Amino acid sequence: MTLFGALGFTTPWLLLGLLALPILWVVLRAVPPAPVRRLFPGVVLLLGLKDEEQVSDRTPWWLLLLRMLAVAAVIVGLAGPILNPDRDAAPVGDRPLLIVMDASWASAGDWRARSEALDGLLSRAARDDRAVALLRLTAPEAPMFQSANALRQRLSGIQPEPWETDTARMESAAARLPDGPFDTYWFSDGLAREGREDMLAALEAAGSVTVYESPQSLYALAPARFVDGNVALTLKRLRPSGEREVVVNAEGRDPAGNPATLATLPMTFADGAVIAEGELSLPAELRARVDRFEVATTQSAGATTLSDDSLRRREVALIAGTENREGLELLSPLHYLQGALEPTADLIDGALSDVLPANPDVIALADVATLGGEAEAVRDWVENGGMLLRFAGPRLAGSDVSRGEEDPLMPVRLRAGGRSVGGAMSWGEPKSLAPFDAESPFFGLDIPEDVTVNAQVMAQPDPTLASRVIAQLSDGTPLVTRKRVGQGQIVLFHVTANAEWSTLPLSGLFVSMLERLAVSSMPAQPEIEELEGTTWQPQMVLDAFGDLRDAGTLPGVSGEALVSDPLGPDLRPGLYAGEDRNLARNVVTADTELRPVTWPDSVPVEGLAGPEETPLAGWLLALAIAMLFADILASLALTGRLRGSRGAPAAAAILAAVLILPGGAEAQESQPTGDDFAIEATAEVTLAHVLTGNENVDEVAAAGLQGLSDTLFYRTSVEPGEPLGVDLENDELAFFPLLYWPVTPDQPTPSGDAYAKLNEYLRSGGMILFDTRDADIAGFGAASPNGRKLQELAEPLDIPPLEPVPQDHVLTRTFYLLQDFPGRYVGRDVWVEAAPPDAELVDGMPFRNLNDNVTPVVIGGNDWASAWAVSDNGQPMLPLGRGFSGERQREIAYRFGVNLVMHVLTGNYKSDQVHVPALLDRLGQ
Repeated sequence: MTLFGALGFTTPWLLLGLLALPILWVVLRAVPPAPVRRLFPGVVLLLGLKDEEQVSDRTPWWLLLLRMLAVAAVIVGLAGPILNPDRDAAPVGDRPLLIVMDASWASAGDWRARSEALDGLLSRAARDDRAVALLRLTAPEAPMFQSANALRQRLSGIQPEPWETDTARMESAAARLPDGPFDTYWFSDGLAREGREDMLAALEAAGSVTVYESPQSLYALAPARFVDGNVALTLKRLRPSGEREVVVNAEGRDPAGNPATLATLPMTFADGAVIAEGELSLPAELRARVDRFEVATTQSAGATTLSDDSLRRREVALIAGTENREGLELLSPLHYLQGALEPTADLIDGALSDVLPANPDVIALADVATLGGEAEAVRDWVENGGMLLRFAGPRLAGSDVSRGEEDPLMPVRLRAGGRSVGGAMSWGEPKSLAPFDAESPFFGLDIPEDVTVNAQVMAQPDPTLASRVIAQLSDGTPLVTRKRVGQGQIVLFHVTANAEWSTLPLSGLFVSMLERLAVSSMPAQPEIEELEGTTWQPQMVLDAFGDLRDAGTLPGVSGEALVSDPLGPDLRPGLYAGEDRNLARNVVTADTELRPVTWPDSVPVEGLAGPEETPLAGWLLALAIAMLFADILASLALTGRLRGSRGAPAAAAILAAVLILPGGAEAQESQPTGDDFAIEATAEVTLAHVLTGNENVDEVAAAGLQGLSDTLFYRTSVEPGEPLGVDLENDELAFFPLLYWPVTPDQPTPSGDAYAKLNEYLRSGGMILFDTRDADIAGFGAASPNGRKLQELAEPLDIPPLEPVPQDHVLTRTFYLLQDFPGRYVGRDVWVEAAPPDAELVDGMPFRNLNDNVTPVVIGGNDWASAWAVSDNGQPMLPLGRGFSGERQREIAYRFGVNLVMHVLTGNYKSDQVHVPALLDRLGQ
């Protein structure tokens, strides 16, 4: 493409035709040679006559100018003019091109635009026959120059990483740069980092450097924290600008276990501010179900913060064996416990039978000996993950609980009678605490000198006692013992919860010991000393786009690394499980500072967003045709042929010719109704789409089904009719094997009668393809407005349990063998009816036997209609990607549509085992 300022030409050599215009002007203006004069006697009779209507022997200048402009418009139009052409092209030259990408979480928000720009660079490099290499700074590897087309084939596998480029990776990348001269295109994420200057200097030494930097806003969400009982959030942005409101969603699961948005918090950046703060008030039950907070308008790991046990205030039930005596609150068994736990936990009062249904995290029993009829229920609660925290006292010391045999709700057996020291009949002086062992959860806590014990209940020595002691006195007698029961634990303080037997409840050590036992809320970020020697197993990890994924077989990490090491391939952001708590490692911390990078003046910086590319060829050719018709009218007028009775038909004929030009008049098609609707819907196999009320969406849906119908006609034995739009309130649905339902946030919710028809349609074998069109169906798209609307629309429907399409589902082989199901978007899950529990693989067979069942719904967000849509001339209506990769994506989208319709029409016959040999042969197995 040749560029002239904001105008480009795909075939500029055709502009040479403009040089012929002066010659054409001279030819048209030339006067024919004068005739040879011969005297004819009869001419004498004409002498004296005067011709009132003279015809000029020269064409008027304005008509010549009109013709010249028409010819010029044709020439320029055929040269392929484009206004604001894509300038993401390498400069003219033959040096290799190195593409450097930060590829961090900060790049994920506009990754699609970056991928399209990268595809444009590679296509131009291929046209110029330039070698290309790719270097990602988040995962530096030695770049190898290769053909641009070879790299384009790997575009779908180039993804950002959920961490940043640190100094070590920058130095590693600089050391791996290829030798020799080369030009560089650097896709920057806009963040300033240490080591970038050295990297830039190395690249400039090899050749020219051009930087691409997105103008899109970049947001980072710091971890949530508790402030006065509310969830406090801090949102940061990269650059100061005007006042702006940003919505943060609290995502989790509803009571039924389905992903949902549990709360929203609008946060406002003041004019010129880069930090916005807000607080969210959530009940404890709702707060416990929040698993992450995320910025509603940004898909990025930095705009998502995971919550762990540090966010959830623990619910603690306090139960005492004796009632408080009025005026003697300091002697109450629960007084010091309440003081220690109130700031950080939600306390529950009441009888044991009343608090168990609330399923608290901890039940604290202060001098309670026997539990009576609730003992079995408490044991089940502990086995399911509860913590039973028991304190000794006179009632427990005087009882027979856990004497002969170990009580199921006690960690150890107890000796008959207690032990008191320091009195008139004492065994010695009050005892102090021994230092905590390395295996103890209290390891590392400082023991104040004034903490002493005057009395305690003694543990009966046995082979298991040593392993259950987590704190002891200076003489070696147990102070705190613990026993694991199922997923929960039972802890016994061998002293009272008040100051009657020891000074422990009067000290800060008592509060710290409760925190270490996870009785109150967890510390937001444990100290590295607390995690020494521990191993944490990843449960869920974040990708760069902020989506949670199962950690799979990722190895565990040490506690020290989890807190201090930078994120990378060996330490991914996500949720990690320890021995007694979960800890989240987020991309952004409270100390993270977003600083925009400043590039030197010698480096040109271009944005990913620019003026929209506008082809002008059609407009110029249409203008040329219009000017030629104007020339015809002018010529007829000059010759007098538009006058009289013959002028009107001529003008009418010209106007008719203009009106029948393509686009001159649009046919207004009306939607059939009543009997006509039934006849048209049943005459042939007819696909239908649900009318949403949004004109643009309905138009694309109709064009998409038309494109899919054409594909079915050409490739299969199915010959569909024209697709129809369906009004759910008034039209019959039984005529259609497939309903395509595009979801928009503002479409009306169907009435009860409409839902009754829809449920009957699904039960009778029909299929609905729900398309949120947003490429975000994590949890059925709960993170987007379209996804939330889908949940609202689908709630009254009789939909079976769903699962992502398994590899052996019949949709992967009904007509074509497919591995994924792209539309306008690629790489998101598609949900279908879950397979029955008894559908198991048979030895030697690669597919399960799933006969006859057709999934009643298919749910996705890949915007298939846009990929299928065709215009009136059969050409694709909407662009899809760039070059070969885009057309390949459209082809796979068509194949998915064919498989979908064939699945509806033929059921699961392709899962019959008789087809297995042919399928294996095609798969090359």
